[in-house]
Amino acid sequence: MRIRVRRTGGFAGIERLAEADTSARPDAAEWQALAGRVLASGRDTPPPGVPDGFRYEITVDGRTVYAADPRLTEDERELVSRVLKEGA
Repeated sequence: MRIRVRRTGGFAGIERLAEADTSARPDAAEWQALAGRVLASGRDTPPPGVPDGFRYEITVDGRTVYAADPRLTEDERELVSRVLKEGA
């Protein structure tokens, strides 16, 4: 499974893009479950955000959902954090 996170916005407006491939990971099932929950609860269009807040585009195997601070779900926050860390 390929998971890509694109983060935009924030005070400086700097874009960050990271990708993680979970297929060879020993914890791949955990990643897949988390990604599945994010896709199930995600929005198909970008939500309104707040000034200087981050906006996220989360793509899992070709399907994209959107999220924005401060309204990220716990699952969205966890997945974004993992991908941005692993794909750094």
